[in-house]
Amino acid sequence: MYHFVCPAKYRRVVFSKSVDQTLKEICLDISNRYEIHFLEIGTDNDHVHFLIQSVPTFSATKIVMTIKSITAKQIFKKHPEVKEKLWGGNFWTSGFFVNTVSKFGDESTISKYVKEQGLEQEYTVLHQTDQLALF
Repeated sequence: MYHFVCPAKYRRVVFSKSVDQTLKEICLDISNRYEIHFLEIGTDNDHVHFLIQSVPTFSATKIVMTIKSITAKQIFKKHPEVKEKLWGGNFWTSGFFVNTVSKFGDESTISKYVKEQGLEQEYTVLHQTDQLALF
């Protein structure tokens, strides 16, 4: 299980309600096509927090690159107004933050941390579900 933080290019405020909804739909579609399960998705004006569970054969880099490439293409396609704010043709910055969820940073702790980022009224939970069970 991973906690990813992906900022928009130039830290621009591009996450409106319609972009948030499109992002959620795209992520749920990614979940159906790949072995990437979104436990929580939340936006905070200029960046997105993802709490993700995936198979051990996918590296953190592979997971985030899959998510960033598919979401960028689809958001630009469905929201041309976003492309005007991001003149370089990239939706996401080249970097990202990743942390594994473990004994010392369990799911509830990370979820609480994600919700408390930025101003509480600005954080929007787009999607939330429970962790997958092994058996």
